[in-house]
Amino acid sequence: MIFKEKLENHGLELLRAAAAVLQINVGFKCNLACRHCHLESDPKRPEMMELRTIEAVIACAGRMSFGTIDITGGAPELLPDLPGLVEELARLTPRLILRTNLVALARPEMTHLVDLYSRNRVAIVASLPSVSSAQTDAQRGAGVWGESISALRLLNAIGYGREGTGLTLDLVSNPAGAFLPASQAQSERKFRHDLGIKHGIAFTNLFTFANMPLGRFRTWLEESGNLDAYLKKLEDSFNPCTVEHLMCRTTLSVDWQGFLYDCDFNLAARLYHSGSKKHISELPGLPMEGVSIAVGDHCYACTAGPGFT
Repeated sequence: MIFKEKLENHGLELLRAAAAVLQINVGFKCNLACRHCHLESDPKRPEMMELRTIEAVIACAGRMSFGTIDITGGAPELLPDLPGLVEELARLTPRLILRTNLVALARPEMTHLVDLYSRNRVAIVASLPSVSSAQTDAQRGAGVWGESISALRLLNAIGYGREGTGLTLDLVSNPAGAFLPASQAQSERKFRHDLGIKHGIAFTNLFTFANMPLGRFRTWLEESGNLDAYLKKLEDSFNPCTVEHLMCRTTLSVDWQGFLYDCDFNLAARLYHSGSKKHISELPGLPMEGVSIAVGDHCYACTAGPGFT
């Protein structure tokens, strides 16, 4: 059943609420080529946000009120103009988030960014698929586990993830295959035990999310013969209680060229905000409440079990 029909059968609509989050995807270039990536990011991708688009994003953030601004990629650390973007946005929002794959931060030429993040009180959301080195390397590439641990230690050393510092370090974990994530509470206990006891690493929260049937992960599902079964698993796990709290209802997402979407997953699926291609420089004000959000079968991943909220 297509997702829109599923909503209708439950008497639901997916409509925009008051916009609170501006999510900025600075590009698809990444130092990794993770098997689960919904954007198919990798080191060969040339797409990165140019200065004129960065200026348009900053101007938008300045003339509108966003309670949270969220920088993502690709690997944001590979954006040459990232320091200036962080400095400007930190002045314009009470909460600035940056998403990292950790490995980019572990590179010697990138460690100055940790001080930049700390100085601007940036909340870090770091991807770490598993507390197993074998599972992490299988999903993200050889050596990723060790470099991720090094980056986490670097962040901990300046206060990230430590109580009383106010420096947030959240971890995000995705399953390694065509199955749903384990209980978030159970996974967080395991992560705290294994990372704390074995590596002396602290973090603020752990979030577990299902993989999106988009991009590189969808290709793997198709090639391995798992696509139909995975989509059915997501559909069978549909939880109507998640719809009211989905991130797309309060998020405005902008891609590396400046075009607008309701979320980063619709960005990957090329489903534009309000159904038409619009540049952030053309946005007269915050999106209207009550406007329909474009949906696809990937939306089942956001509404499975506890949901992507």
